[in-house]
Order: sequence, then C-alpha cells, then structure tokens
Amino acid sequence: MIKLDSGNVLLKPSHRKQLMAWLRRSLRFGQRLGDFVLNISMKRVGRAYQVSAQVHDRAGDFACRVKQSDWRHAMRDLVRKLSTQLHMQHVKQLAVA
Repeated sequence: MIKLDSGNVLLKPSHRKQLMAWLRRSLRFGQRLGDFVLNISMKRVGRAYQVSAQVHDRAGDFACRVKQSDWRHAMRDLVRKLSTQLHMQHVKQLAVA
C-alpha cells in the first residue's frame, strides 16, 4: 500500500499518476516481500523540495530522504533509492530462505 502526503506541494492528478508509474517497480518488490506499506511525504522548504519515505515490510523498516530544487528530480532520486533498498532486502530474504 502506498500513502502520499503532498503537504504544501500542489500536485495535479496527472502528476500523481506519473508518480504511481515511477513507483511501480518498488511496489512489485514490496509485494514480493510481503506486508508492504510505503508512506511518502513531500514538503517545500524554501526554494527546495524535500521528499521523505518511510517503508515497512516483512524484511524490516527503513527511511529515505531527498532534497532537490525540483519536485520531479527529488521524487526520481527517492524512487531510485527505494528500488535499490527494496531489491537489497529481497536479495537478503532469498539468501536466508
């Protein structure tokens, strides 16, 4: 499950759809791990955008945070970090089993 809190950042419905497309790979990894919950919060801090994510799954919990000048760049970096971390958790879970 993915929860998005856009905070003080105004997102159009097309932007939300774009974000969900970017998060598709992370969502698949999370479903493979099981018990997956992803909370994403966006804030505008001065001229920058800060995006943070809290992830809970069966393999463990972790958090990621990115700060960029554009919300798209911030979300792209966050999605890359999430995918990498979830992939590592999936590999560790396969090695244990």
